[in-house]
Amino acid sequence: MSILSGKNILLGISGGIAAYKTASLVRLFVKLGANVKVVMTPASKDFITPLTLSTLSKHPVFSSFTNEEDDNAVWNNHVDLGLWADFFVIAPATANTLSKMANGVCDNLLLATYLSAKCPVYFAPAMDLDMYKHESTLRSFKILKTYGNIMIPATNGELASGLIGEGRMAEPEDIVTFIENDILDKLPLKGKKVLITAGPTYEAIDPVRFIGNHSSGKMGFEIAKVSANLGAEVILITGPTYEKVANSLINVIPVVSADAMYNAVHQHFKTVDVAILSAAVADYKPKEVTSQKIKKKEATLTLELEKTKDILASLGVIKTNQYLVGFALETNNELENAKDKLKRKNLNLIVLNSLNDAGAGFKSETNKVTFIDADETVTEFQLKSKAEVASDLLNKILEQINA
Repeated sequence: MSILSGKNILLGISGGIAAYKTASLVRLFVKLGANVKVVMTPASKDFITPLTLSTLSKHPVFSSFTNEEDDNAVWNNHVDLGLWADFFVIAPATANTLSKMANGVCDNLLLATYLSAKCPVYFAPAMDLDMYKHESTLRSFKILKTYGNIMIPATNGELASGLIGEGRMAEPEDIVTFIENDILDKLPLKGKKVLITAGPTYEAIDPVRFIGNHSSGKMGFEIAKVSANLGAEVILITGPTYEKVANSLINVIPVVSADAMYNAVHQHFKTVDVAILSAAVADYKPKEVTSQKIKKKEATLTLELEKTKDILASLGVIKTNQYLVGFALETNNELENAKDKLKRKNLNLIVLNSLNDAGAGFKSETNKVTFIDADETVTEFQLKSKAEVASDLLNKILEQINA
């Protein structure tokens, strides 16, 4: 899954021959899972039709402050467009549009939207060789970069004039790759590796039955998604779950039992920077597992159980520079028990949640948690979605590892 999946991308198109490439650019963004809206200068409509771009983006295309065909003259709100976008991509960016952007000229909807945008702005110049090298154009590039805008360099190639040289707009595939790489390079967990455990473990009684719990794995999967969105390479070791994730930065390793999870975690732990163990690992497993299904004969059945290996405690013993996070699901003496677990298992942070809190715990879309760090600083949160809890957790980890 691309880092652009689920993002709102506003594509600004100005009036150059390279505008014909924007049909492919919109298609690529949509294919990667982005939401795309298009704003055009009036001149750009001479090179590609709004109908084409509207069909590909599945959104109306904006090119003027009002819908001229509409007798009611509905206002196209440039402020709303600018604030909607997570990223604003202006391609092609002609010498004329770049000069206006650099000097604050605001004579069309695209420029008004640019001046209202609060998101990162990328611009892909497209013009003839002499225009690209002209002192005024070079000045526009320099000014726009000082504003924080990001330039996608033009390439060498055949230009509309027939000349061969610099000024050709980057190809749509290269624009997408440039933006993805630029976003990833600026993410706070870029270059970091995060290990996450999720879901339950199933401990076999016989070939049919097992001991397990009600964990859905959702909390761990949300943590994995947030970690990847922050640029981390994620190793997600998960017990049986219906949760799914598709992201090129997330390597999912399915396991079933506590022993299998223990082995998988220890295989990867030495290579990671952060380990977040959110799985609900079984504390006990049957001492003997029968090779045949146990027949229902007696009124009662007695199973002898033995402890499973304590994965979290074992990591606390061997950790070096890893930031280690554990979870504590409690039903009584919550804070006291969580602090004890934090110390005994040599953790950097523990996430406490209580089954006494409505909306928290297994098989829920929400959770109510308390963070306790190694200094025993307690941070309590209100009921939130598990996605929001995951964001809070990663923000806390970033705050501590960057301190």
